[in-house]
Amino acid sequence: MGSNLDHIYPVFDKMLPREAKEELLGQRGAVIWMYGLSGSGKSTLANLLERCLHEQGKMVKVLDGDNVRSGLNSNLGFSDEDRLENIRRVAEVAKLFADSGIVTVTSFITPNNELRDIAREVIGDDDLLEVYVKASFETCAERDPKGLYARVKAGEVKQFTGKDSAFEEPSRPDLIIDTETLSEDDALEQLFSAVLAMIDQKIG
Repeated sequence: MGSNLDHIYPVFDKMLPREAKEELLGQRGAVIWMYGLSGSGKSTLANLLERCLHEQGKMVKVLDGDNVRSGLNSNLGFSDEDRLENIRRVAEVAKLFADSGIVTVTSFITPNNELRDIAREVIGDDDLLEVYVKASFETCAERDPKGLYARVKAGEVKQFTGKDSAFEEPSRPDLIIDTETLSEDDALEQLFSAVLAMIDQKIG
């Protein structure tokens, strides 16, 4: 039996090159992959970063875990296999945006190094800024912005990262933002500076 890819014929070489799109937008495409426990501050920083970059005249797209799981990945659960597929799909989408010259900011728990490596393999080292938004389980449980930790404590949520499902400390993040020790403004400044240093490199 033949592969289900036997009848697929990619035509990437016939499409408008990435450089033309980056020149049109006047910016370099990139993926800012932010990860950490629920409540660590990923989504908050992603949304603030989007606004800062927009004010600088940059074209930005945020891919948020809850938003993507309510649409594109609504058929996926939280098993190891589904978590892997969730990250693989998001990485492929983020790569498409980056190839169009768009700065793409993702906010996904991405709980282990295997998943982070998958994202890096799909997106590529040159286009990826891997950002660990660090905060302990205890701190995130105290913040509990979505009420998830209270539901976990009540036994209403299973396979929760940091409790039932492990969160692995990263092996090679490009940037660590510790939201336990940094104020929101300082955390944003650190993130914004790193992103600008990446995307302001010469286009082409």
